[in-house]
Amino acid sequence: MSETRVSATGRYVPYLYVLPVVVISGVLIYFSIGFTAWASLTDWNGLRRMNFVGLDNYAELIHDRTFWIALRNNVQFLVVTVLVQAVLGLLVAVICKERLRGSNVFKAIFFLPIAMAPAIIATVFKYMMEANYGSLNESLRAIGLLGQGEVVEWLGRDLGVWSIIAINIFQWMGFSMMVYFSGLMSIPDELYEAAMLDGAGWWRRLRSVTIPSLRGTTNVLIVLGIVGSLKTFDIVWLTTGGGPGVSTQFLSTFLYQARADREAGYASAIGMVILLVAFVLSMAQIRFANRER
Repeated sequence: MSETRVSATGRYVPYLYVLPVVVISGVLIYFSIGFTAWASLTDWNGLRRMNFVGLDNYAELIHDRTFWIALRNNVQFLVVTVLVQAVLGLLVAVICKERLRGSNVFKAIFFLPIAMAPAIIATVFKYMMEANYGSLNESLRAIGLLGQGEVVEWLGRDLGVWSIIAINIFQWMGFSMMVYFSGLMSIPDELYEAAMLDGAGWWRRLRSVTIPSLRGTTNVLIVLGIVGSLKTFDIVWLTTGGGPGVSTQFLSTFLYQARADREAGYASAIGMVILLVAFVLSMAQIRFANRER
């Protein structure tokens, strides 16, 4: 009888261990999401009493030109960064797996930007890409690719988003490389040996053995890339501030500026759109990955 009672009680012990985490996450995450959803339905400046306005904030958002520019920039940023970081990260990881001389130094060099704060990297690149006296334009003049008086507006209206994409790839490509490298270590050598016995070359082994074996790793990186792209803020804000005008505005900077203008209800609506887009894209990727598996 006592043993039965102890075993019945023991079934609930694991739940007691996770209870604090559930409570904390429920308060800090889900309560905040619920409060933001309610605030998005109100006219609120963050201080005075909330006035319920229904879907007015969302209707205003649909007709806001800045919102569509920010969404377009986010989509462009997402597609390019996820694709390029995955391809470069995989290629560098495969090269490092060959255990060439100095490969550890090679990995450290690519991983180093991750250890640096985004604020530092953004500030350095901002001065490098400054149009008049930035080191990038000065270097192009030194090798004759730019004439005296000519400038390239790296952070301007036409190239601003692409420059932000390049900065992000520089910082986070090493993360993709290390994740892929860990995945490569888990692939049995027997698969490569069997492929070599069948006459498969390096490219064939990469396409038929390595990439299929890393499908799960790729799916994880894509989901992380989707979420990370939608919350990108520091690099954008510290390099262009969303300008010139609104040409490099992202959803996160758009939200920040709305909140700074005491439009807390409107900012909450933007936040809910970001959450919805992240959820839909992540679930679509997970569903696609499960179907593919």
